[in-house]
Amino acid sequence: MRKQLMILTRFVAIFLIAAITFGGLSSCQSKKKLAKEQAATAYNTKVQQAKKDLTAMLNGTTGWTLDEQFKRLGVIKSYNIDDQDVKDLIVKVEDKLNTDKAEAARKAEEERLRKEELAKKQAEQAKFDVVNNGFLKVANAGSYADADKAIQQALQLFATPDVPVLIIIDRVDGVNDYDRPTTASRFLNYLKDMKAYKFAVDSVKRNAEGKITELELIKK
Repeated sequence: MRKQLMILTRFVAIFLIAAITFGGLSSCQSKKKLAKEQAATAYNTKVQQAKKDLTAMLNGTTGWTLDEQFKRLGVIKSYNIDDQDVKDLIVKVEDKLNTDKAEAARKAEEERLRKEELAKKQAEQAKFDVVNNGFLKVANAGSYADADKAIQQALQLFATPDVPVLIIIDRVDGVNDYDRPTTASRFLNYLKDMKAYKFAVDSVKRNAEGKITELELIKK
């Protein structure tokens, strides 16, 4: 009886060891399978999100800045996704972003040049303040006597009262269209009568003494 009990005990022990070993192997395989499935799910999610983002960038519907789009494209490329649709989209988006970048640089340069030209014109106009202010003083005079006094002061800027004054009424492709020519004296008297100065100095020619020998005005 004792011998049978020992045999039974040994059998049970062997069975338990086998069960534990088999269970351990089964559990390990299950974990590996689960990890593989999770990796596949994560990969597919990454692929789908990449397609979604790339398509949105291609269609211009992301709401992201150009820098943000380049950054996202770089992240997607770093995934090294082995999907032909993603690869094709990457090529298209990269071309589009590079084109957008070149266009943005072109517009920025145009804006820089525009501001530079505007600043240049404003600086040039500042040189004409004395002339413009002289004309304004005539136009805004409170009486004919004050206007006549302002006219005499303004004429001091000119070489003679008969200096030609040219008024630009239109400009197309850099070509000026002028109103009928007048003189400094006649134009100043015109301002006295009209009581308004709606012009700006466009260009001035001067003699060695700095007196105006020709004046071009442009209508505002």
